Amino acid sequence: MSGIDSCADTVVVLDFETTGLSPDYGDRAIEIGAVKLVDGVLVERFQQLMNPGQRISSFIENYTGISNSMLKGAPACEEVMSQFGSFIEGFNLVAHNASFDARFLGSELGRVSHCQHGPFACSMLVSRRVYPDAPNHKLGTLVQYKSLPNDGTFHRALADAQMTAHLWLGMLDDIQDQYAFADISFELMQKLSRTQKSSARRFLSRESKACSS
Repeated sequence: MSGIDSCADTVVVLDFETTGLSPDYGDRAIEIGAVKLVDGVLVERFQQLMNPGQRISSFIENYTGISNSMLKGAPACEEVMSQFGSFIEGFNLVAHNASFDARFLGSELGRVSHCQHGPFACSMLVSRRVYPDAPNHKLGTLVQYKSLPNDGTFHRALADAQMTAHLWLGMLDDIQDQYAFADISFELMQKLSRTQKSSARRFLSRESKACSS
């Protein structure tokens, strides 16, 4: 997709709640939440429950707080995802455990013939390299570890997307402060997520020197 801003602080951060672990098993999305960041500022939110056309299990109800009765009157997945496809158009994407969200995004957009979307970066993979001393790299743990803003709500799509956005911007700030980057590109964050954890500091030092030379 052409025309996507290359800066790491201009992205859409998203989160899905779903009926299960994978669309390969017939699972569907039941909620999408996202925040749009432009130059590090939250400029727009998107949140919508969606009816997957099937009942959800009691486990998912308890895990997310989303009930079958809440979904009964929600718009169909196809209607919501058509709107969401427009929301994310022209933006790079960020999610915590991005491989999970990318699978559902691709599957649900494919149902509405809206198959194109920007590339993903994974905040969880990046956090393992930026915060190696964290107890673990679950979103809730990192929110507590870095004292990030939150309202105590977890496993609802918009709340998780907003916390992930705070985490993402916090990591950008910490990288910038420690390694003196003038600007951090989205591509650099993708590369960092694929760098061996033991080599992350060396990678960032090398990239910082290359950018300043």
